[in-house]
Amino acid sequence: MASNIHEPTDSTLLFDGVRVLARLISKARKELRGIHTPFTDHTRRAKRRMLGVQNAKTKKARKGEYRDLLKVTKKTVCYAEALLSELEKGSPLDLHDSLLALGLQQELQDYIKLTKQVIDQTERRVFNDERVPAKEKIVSLFEPHTDIIVKDRRDTYYGHKICLRSGHSGLITDCVITSGNPADSEVTTTMLDRQECVFGRYPLKVALDGGFASKANLAAAKDKGIKDICFAKRRGLQVEDMCRSEYVYKRLRRFRAGIESGISFLKRCLGLDRCTWKGLRSFKSYVWASLVTGNLIMIVK
Repeated sequence: MASNIHEPTDSTLLFDGVRVLARLISKARKELRGIHTPFTDHTRRAKRRMLGVQNAKTKKARKGEYRDLLKVTKKTVCYAEALLSELEKGSPLDLHDSLLALGLQQELQDYIKLTKQVIDQTERRVFNDERVPAKEKIVSLFEPHTDIIVKDRRDTYYGHKICLRSGHSGLITDCVITSGNPADSEVTTTMLDRQECVFGRYPLKVALDGGFASKANLAAAKDKGIKDICFAKRRGLQVEDMCRSEYVYKRLRRFRAGIESGISFLKRCLGLDRCTWKGLRSFKSYVWASLVTGNLIMIVK
């Protein structure tokens, strides 16, 4: 499921850092008394450099634009750090100033940290020609919890991987929102164990997506007393090893295909394809709200 962010690039993330920090600094200088931090707004310059990076024709020209964009970003971070230090030392005159200063301090701390991380990954990637691991990257200043999800080595998504479990009724009976980009095969036993934890026993028959298929997962499922387990893609596994007969395998495969219609309904009608709420906690709440709503609609029908 995707987070509500724009397509991330290093240049757009640097520009986001400059404009957000500049906005916070301007707000503090305007609404708080006694703020003397020097400040020059580099937002327009940063935007020009960002567009220059996107439209550069050669690698050399792109690096030149990046170099100046990093320069103004670091300057803005220095302004923000100076303001943060002044807010921490200062003593606002009234309650309004005090509450506003506390809020600005927290925002400045968060965005300074995130912007520094963007600066670091940009320097490593652009100037040091280093491959930055996905777990060390940040793809949004506003949704920093967002993971990079590569599907089938082709498409890249930004959000969180969601594993759903359903039964004969069509109701969603469980959901796991993963952290990072684990392979489907790594969460198979987790989903099966959660079934046993919720219902007190393992299912007799299981139908799973092809990504869950592996000899280790098949053996683990059989050890848990599951008689028939169907992977949508065999990936070298034999039908007789998974199920008691070809007939059972085909029935389970058709059942799994039918579950896709329910997932499509959740995406099209209840917004499960993209979360529009802010923050990781809200992301999880959005997912569960969509699933509960879908279950209620299914019960009414």
